[in-house]
Amino acid sequence: MMQTVAIAGLGAIGLALARALDRGVEGLSLVAVSARDQVKAESNLRSFRAPPRVVGLDRLAEADIVVEAAPAALFERIARAAIEARRIFVPASVGALLPCMRLVEYARQTGARIVVPTGALLGLDAVRAAAEGPVDSVTIESRKPPRGLVGAPYLVRHSIDVDGITAPQRVFRGNAFDAAAGFPANVNVAAALALAGIGPIRTQVEIWADPTIDRNVHTIRVEAQAARFSMTIENVPSEENPRTGQITALSIVACLRGLVSTLKVGT
Repeated sequence: MMQTVAIAGLGAIGLALARALDRGVEGLSLVAVSARDQVKAESNLRSFRAPPRVVGLDRLAEADIVVEAAPAALFERIARAAIEARRIFVPASVGALLPCMRLVEYARQTGARIVVPTGALLGLDAVRAAAEGPVDSVTIESRKPPRGLVGAPYLVRHSIDVDGITAPQRVFRGNAFDAAAGFPANVNVAAALALAGIGPIRTQVEIWADPTIDRNVHTIRVEAQAARFSMTIENVPSEENPRTGQITALSIVACLRGLVSTLKVGT
């Protein structure tokens, strides 16, 4: 059966996802989107083979699958509507889920599902498998070009200016919960890692502003009874939004494809 999809937000992630769905993903049909600027949204959709409707946030839950790719401030409103309607909710702003974990219990009550995509990370299958047994530690080090960190609440609150730095500078060290609060547009990878593994309090995060790189670089290190492993991924930042990688939208496409595919590879 064809599953209908609605997307909240038509920024760097949402528009790339919408274009991919319009090109065709077997078993999925894009039927609706929401955007802050409706005129711009309709202009972007004009070239689509089957332009979806531009609707208000509350109408998105009419689709079978609701993908959130909006500003974090709108996260809970989008999530609650989808969960109340017993839909499959796919969040791109995974960091915004950490302080709203009560939504998981709400989904359990209504019968909805929350499916977190891999995003700009790698190795979540290995982390999930290792977390079925004892895990000593999970850490993630994220290095980004300074422009991708400008405006983060943690930097503003601590008067940390990364614009003019000439050498790599560590700007944060702490757990994933605090990282998500201080860098809501930057640490969706850390949040996904925490949810896949040992939780946001035990998952340790370092964030570096690094003027020597032009990619977002994430390194994961896991010490567990079943395995010890480390992984590094270098993601090309989106031209529209340097805070996110180009692979993020592709990851959501792969996630959605896995929801309807006869053959699904990976946990």
